[in-house]
Amino acid sequence: MRLRYKIAGGLAAGAALTGAAAAAGTLVVGREIYRRLRMADLSGNVVLITGGSRGLGLAMAEEFARQGARLVLCARDEKELSLAEERLRELGADVLTVPCDVGNRDQVQELIRRASERFGRIDVLVNNAGIITVGPVNSQTLEDFQRSMEIIFWGTVYPTLEVLPQMLARRSGRIVNISSIGGRISVPHLLPYSCAKFAVTGFSEGLRAELAKDNIKVTTVIPGLMRTGSYINAEMKGKHRAEFAWFSVSSSLPLLTSSVQRAARRIVRATRRGAAEIVITPGAQLASLVHGVAPGLTADLLGLVNRFLPTENGSTERVRGKDVDSAVSQSFLTSLGKKAAREYQHQQPARPARARRATRRPAEALGS
Repeated sequence: MRLRYKIAGGLAAGAALTGAAAAAGTLVVGREIYRRLRMADLSGNVVLITGGSRGLGLAMAEEFARQGARLVLCARDEKELSLAEERLRELGADVLTVPCDVGNRDQVQELIRRASERFGRIDVLVNNAGIITVGPVNSQTLEDFQRSMEIIFWGTVYPTLEVLPQMLARRSGRIVNISSIGGRISVPHLLPYSCAKFAVTGFSEGLRAELAKDNIKVTTVIPGLMRTGSYINAEMKGKHRAEFAWFSVSSSLPLLTSSVQRAARRIVRATRRGAAEIVITPGAQLASLVHGVAPGLTADLLGLVNRFLPTENGSTERVRGKDVDSAVSQSFLTSLGKKAAREYQHQQPARPARARRATRRPAEALGS
């Protein structure tokens, strides 16, 4: 009798576990289907990307082009913009490029005027432009902090405030702000960059809360280390070669970094979903989690890391990374970073093969 009860109990427990697993699986599948159905269709939408001529900006432009979007790109270098435009037209994209320093409000106003005149509206704004200054705090000047704030923070605020009135009038739009894990955890030897990115994160999160009632979705992007090739054009201070050595390696290793193409795909998907936030790379996700639980511990660990970084030598001169190559920065350790730099216009770009357009699934229209 007892044996029969045990067998019956075991069967009942097994059935319950199986049912629970099936229910959980159904819930996960159902949620994914729902998310895909709710993803906005970007075909025909106008997407403006600041800092769109190279690196992550260019990779995002390619991905938006594959979604059928019309593109507006701005950057300071006209030659790079011309190369980016040619590259995107090979994907079949309708592209407008405008030289613009996003830290200059007058130039931003002219950018928005020309984009609106050409396409009639801006549906998606991606604030991506930025600079990176690498070196210990004693090598950083007040000007370094001001430049980072002008380009990274004010270069996010100016385009947003210029585009916002038309989005509010339509009660529709998406704003994507590219912050950084450095905008959540301040990183040694990147203090001006981290300060500006912290400001972007705060602006972006508050903006989402305020604009939710107006059907405008704001997405905060928190990338970890990515292989964009941007380290080539980062500005080194202090011991230039030593700073470039550690920064180039940490920007290139496959286990520490994400490919720029994968990052761009994830950002575009998050844009279509209207996600509140996306954290890119497992390392950034773990660091963000640990910092949220134990910020003091995170700061102490970074203090230990700082002991292994180059020491100050009194120099405040800014030198671009590509001008201070060393044996380390030219070694196999940076091979993936150098490949990304060539592919995404931080160095002389190789002409890309003509890409095929991606097949788009029917989805909810952005403006509906």
